[in-house]
Order: sequence, then C-alpha cells, then structure tokens
Amino acid sequence: MTATTNPGSMRPIAATSRGIAADIRVGCSLIAAFLLSSVVFLSLGPAAHAGQSVDLALVLVTDVSRSIDDSEFQLEKDGYAATFTNPRVVAAIKGGTVGAIAVAYVEFASSNEVLTVLDWTVIHDDATAKNFAQKIAAAPRSFWGRTAISSGIDHAVQLLGESGFDASRRMIDVCGDGTNNAGRDVQDARDDAVKAGITINGLAIINDHPVSWTYAHVQPPGGLTKYYRDNVTGGPASFVLEVHDFHVFGEAMTRKLVSEIASMPTTPRVAFAASRSSPASAR
Repeated sequence: MTATTNPGSMRPIAATSRGIAADIRVGCSLIAAFLLSSVVFLSLGPAAHAGQSVDLALVLVTDVSRSIDDSEFQLEKDGYAATFTNPRVVAAIKGGTVGAIAVAYVEFASSNEVLTVLDWTVIHDDATAKNFAQKIAAAPRSFWGRTAISSGIDHAVQLLGESGFDASRRMIDVCGDGTNNAGRDVQDARDDAVKAGITINGLAIINDHPVSWTYAHVQPPGGLTKYYRDNVTGGPASFVLEVHDFHVFGEAMTRKLVSEIASMPTTPRVAFAASRSSPASAR
C-alpha cells in the first residue's frame, strides 16, 4: 500500500504523525524531569545546611516601618555593611570554635509585611563577610507599614527552626525605633522564642525629636530601651543596645555583634547606651 504524502514536504503523513508524537513524548519527558528536579531542589532548601556546624545562627530583624524615613533606613543599611566588614567582627567570627556563623537578614513593618531579604549565608572570612555586606547594601527597602515586632520575631523563629544548622547558639537581633503596634502581642512572640531556646537581643534607636503622631510610639512610658527590655528581649544574657543617633548605628551594631559572637556571659540582662558625642556606658 502506498502511503499518502504531503506535497509540500514530500514526507509521508503517517511518518510525520509518528515523529510529532515522538517529539511530544520527548518534550513531556523533559518537562516532567525538569519539574521533578525543581521539586527535589526546592525540598532540599532547608536540608542544604543540615548538620553544618556554626558557632552562631543569627537572624537580623530590622524595622522598616513608616516611622523610619528613607535617610534613616539608608543609615541602617550602611551601618550593617560597615559592621560585617569591620576587622573586629571578622576576627571574632574566625576566633570561634568552628570559625563560622550563619546569618539571615529580615525586614518587617506590619503583620503582613515581613520578608527574608537575605536568606542564610555562612560567614567565615573577609570575603564572605564582604559579600554579605554588599548584598545588604544593595537590597531595596521592603515596606512602609506599621510596626509588628512580634511578626518579625515569629518569622525569625521559623527561619531558625528550618535552617538545618548545627549551631551552639541561636539568636535574633531586633532593631527598631518604636513599640509593637500591629500583629499579636510581642511578649507572647518573645516568650515562644525563648521557650525554643533562642535568645533575643535588641537595638533600640531612640528618636529624640519625634513628630506628634509618632510620639507615643517611639517614646513609650519609661523609654524605648525599657520597653525593649521588658517586652522584646529575652533568653540567657540577652541585652538591649540603645542608640540616640542613626549615624552611630554601625558602631553600635559592631559592638553588639562582637559581643554576640563571643562566648555569652552568665550575667543579668544589661542595656548599653551609645550616642554620637558620648562613649557607650553600661546602664
């Protein structure tokens, strides 16, 4: 029997159909293989660090709510970048038992505005520290909403629980200029984190010249440092660092991070004060 042909290509139609069917089967197989590999890759995300030893697993939780303007946000970013390229910080990291820490960077505003800007990064030398600093500096601002410190803490707890790192210490750094005014009660979030074996430290940025509509938010009764100490920080040897000027944010973060990387003392919770014109002093 003579096969009917396609005059345009002079290729047997039956053969063409079989070829198309074969191509479809191959294409489907490739798509299925790609999807399967993608699923496997995604599922290995948290497990990628499973068992990897670090001296400290740290989540930087940063307030980017509307009480922080763009210039203050930029000073925060510059301060983080300066911190992770500071020789004292790198030396402290190298001096640990393992000689490495794992850091993630989170920004938060309102309860539905929380983002992992930089996922887990292992820092163990000058190059990895500089790379992390550059990524923080380059990241755009995430939000402008209210201030849900509790949501930032909850997000950080989840990150630490899923990281897979073998860390001798797990820690959250909360940096902000105001009280919790959105999301669930911040004390409940703090208590849940502490029960999970996580220490929360704070960096309270004091706004000495607030506008009228933010006064109660940034200047709570007793001051923001006391608010952080009573409601936000917790865990063994947790502390609050007080900063009166965004320009010394980097200096304060450097001292804070060096203290966190070093062996934690078994002393009561302490708050420190820092300003542009005066040295830090224990409170």
